[in-house]
Amino acid sequence: MKQWFIALSLFCTLCGHSAAFADNGSSIANAPVAIASGMPTSSVSPLLAATPTPKPIDKGDTTWMLISTALVIMMTIPGLALFYGGLVRTKNMLSMMTQVFVIFCLISVLWMLYGYSFAFTDGGALNNWIGGTSRIFMHGLNPQDVLATTETYTKGIYIPEIVYMLFQMTFAAVTVAVVVGGLAERVKFSALLIFSVLWFTFDYLPISHMVWFWGGPSSYQSPSGFLFGKGALDFAGGSVVEINSGVSALVGALVLGKRIGYGKEPMAPHSMVMTMIGAALLWVGWLGFNAGSNLEATYFAVLAMGNTIVATATAAMTWMFIEWLLRGKPTLLGVVSGAVAGAVAITPAAGFIGLMGALLLGIIVAVVSYWSVNSLKRMLGYDDSLDAFGVHAVGGIVGSVGTGILVDPVLGGRGVFNYGTNKMATYVLHDQLISQFWDIGVTIVWSGVVSFVLFKLIDMTMGLRVSAEDEREGLDITSHGERAYDM
Repeated sequence: MKQWFIALSLFCTLCGHSAAFADNGSSIANAPVAIASGMPTSSVSPLLAATPTPKPIDKGDTTWMLISTALVIMMTIPGLALFYGGLVRTKNMLSMMTQVFVIFCLISVLWMLYGYSFAFTDGGALNNWIGGTSRIFMHGLNPQDVLATTETYTKGIYIPEIVYMLFQMTFAAVTVAVVVGGLAERVKFSALLIFSVLWFTFDYLPISHMVWFWGGPSSYQSPSGFLFGKGALDFAGGSVVEINSGVSALVGALVLGKRIGYGKEPMAPHSMVMTMIGAALLWVGWLGFNAGSNLEATYFAVLAMGNTIVATATAAMTWMFIEWLLRGKPTLLGVVSGAVAGAVAITPAAGFIGLMGALLLGIIVAVVSYWSVNSLKRMLGYDDSLDAFGVHAVGGIVGSVGTGILVDPVLGGRGVFNYGTNKMATYVLHDQLISQFWDIGVTIVWSGVVSFVLFKLIDMTMGLRVSAEDEREGLDITSHGERAYDM
């Protein structure tokens, strides 16, 4: 009963948070956002516009966005669920899959209730940090609102706003789900759900708004999110998804403490077969994740898909050879870990760099992430159960810095387009790296602080960790009353 009272109080807090923005008078039609003239632009944030004048909807681009949305759903359920589930011990397999599946459903609902509005509409006086209420409860996206459109990265090309809303919904859901990798095998299910609601609200929504919100090609001079205005390049979520979730996973692992028997008892993955299947689904889903972030079925969507294949494959091979050299045998766990690290690193760079740049990035992230997972983790002694920090946060940092360097046309990159002059801007390494470090630094600090406060708050009120007896028996039975396997 105590837990239900806590949940109810947190829900009321969220309602109050939404109401605080209710009188800001913002609207998507009147307040789109963009970077200032002369700033480099990212290809990740559309113009959200609903006007009385019908906009031409591109059927091909709309079809591609529907496909991409479905691919990202597959990436999460069953992809991430199988990947994580195979990595834990048998007694926790079902609990891990339940956590991922339920989180996806929970965040999908919250995204439609208020998440999309706070992430991708104008926030008035708070627009640097958070959006407003003009799309609360899907206002303006009902069947009669067929004129609600989103401008892509080509001036005058539109897709239905609802498909953009759904595509971004899948990003929010998978980001929260990745966090559970650092909490695996010891977190309370009820506490995890409360944390997911609060972290989504106070961490994911501000970060996504700061990085991705702008006015689009037709309104590039309108105010943007803080980090977008700084010129940060994040094509598909290097900071918003990867660094954000990885840092939170590390904080959660530190607050929770190590699993019972960690470092003393065997805790090897119980099913590398399931982990490999999950990794394969992740890879295929990542094609929609990255290439879909272009919003158009154009050359740059093709480039993003090609880069995702190249970086992922290269990182998998690099990790395998490192392991083979240092440990004497190549393992499937090493191959799939490298593949995920490569996909993570190419995420912010996917539509910005050339194919050979993707190959180089894959090699670098495999080396750095291998060190993080096998050496840094041991040196610092934290129990990030499924290496969410070592792969996602570290890989996202490598990818973000790599984006700032490899976007240079001299290195085969796309360059940075300036919508103010309607031509490519002069690339300056120093300036772009400063923009990338703003993105990385703010994300790390914001995610770290918010996550720590939320984890500690939940731990002090309802408890964050299951009992020692429940942990030893396994969360499948103690949390859900079911087993993954009956043999």
